[in-house]
Amino acid sequence: MRLKKAMSAAAAALMMITAVSCGGSDNSSKPLEVDKKLKENAGSGKAQVVVDGTDFKVGDQKIWINGVNTPWDKWNDFGGGFNFEFWQEHFSKLHEAGVNAARVWIVCDGTTGIDIAEDGTVSGATDQHWKDLDELFSLAETYQIYIMATVQSFDCFKDSNSTYQAWRNMVQDESKTESFIDNYIVPLVQRYDKNDYLWSVDLCNEPDWIVENAECGKLSWDGLQRYYAEAAAAIHENSDVLVTVGLGMIKYNSDKQQGNKISDGELQAAMTSSKYDKGFAYVDFYSVHWYSWMQGMWGYPFDESPEDFGLDGTKPAVIGECPAVSDGDFDIAKAYEQAYNNGWDGVQAWKSSGQDDGCGLWKDIEPAITKISSTVDEKELFPVGKSTPAM
Repeated sequence: MRLKKAMSAAAAALMMITAVSCGGSDNSSKPLEVDKKLKENAGSGKAQVVVDGTDFKVGDQKIWINGVNTPWDKWNDFGGGFNFEFWQEHFSKLHEAGVNAARVWIVCDGTTGIDIAEDGTVSGATDQHWKDLDELFSLAETYQIYIMATVQSFDCFKDSNSTYQAWRNMVQDESKTESFIDNYIVPLVQRYDKNDYLWSVDLCNEPDWIVENAECGKLSWDGLQRYYAEAAAAIHENSDVLVTVGLGMIKYNSDKQQGNKISDGELQAAMTSSKYDKGFAYVDFYSVHWYSWMQGMWGYPFDESPEDFGLDGTKPAVIGECPAVSDGDFDIAKAYEQAYNNGWDGVQAWKSSGQDDGCGLWKDIEPAITKISSTVDEKELFPVGKSTPAM
């Protein structure tokens, strides 16, 4: 935990700058001159997001997540085809517009970057994966983009994926689950705990489909919940990084529906013989996903409070994924404003990068970001002050 760390803020800042200057490829070796104010704050906790009741705060200042999904540039970026210039240019553009957070899939389908054996044993990650992440998090710090790092997706489990059986084995065998946590999750948060812009770890993108879809194995919740519980406990014991799970449907995140699969009680009950403390098995905030096909069944979150939408009202809540473009009279700028006014702690529209999948891209999200940026106090978006990075 941060109080136990001995490294000074200056040393942490130097470490992050050095990591950028020693990348292993032509497009990942461009050194950054970090803005002086950010350099002073690096690793100090001054920019760290913490939970205070149902709010996020940085110091004494509440922060609202004016965010986006920037899941990938091409796909499997980290340890694959990471392009430094793309991420630098993109984060710069987001920062200038008023974005303060991005959800990034640092593991997409599990075929790149993670060393996983066929039996589900994870021995760690490739050197290139860590080099690429060093640069991502240095850029995040420079451009004040809080990263929600997604470390798994239902895509890992799809039978069209060459390593699908390995990932299914991993979550169904406790010893294999522990190998993923001990050899990847813990090293991840320990490596970047000094960087305040690793805001959170999203343990899985939409595990609902792992349970419901035959192509993902139709696995039971038991193994998945054990993984989330043990991973959350390990993260909390080894860092100050926040934890969430990006559930695809509110029905699995609500006792008003089919039960909150990531409630404190459910996760702590899923802990068995783990070496980690059961008391640390909890998510710090909820990150619900919403698309228009859900409206007839479960409602429209933007014009309701998180509790009215079905959450338990005990934790901060963000709409972690939603379309920038949808059918009917959906207006993403209005949706962000409604969510802000109804007590949500942030919105992250899908998506600012990658190929257009019919749900919109940055040009469609930008009006929502701009509107919030012009209507709320800048301190609520950039509590340590919005910098102009020197490049």
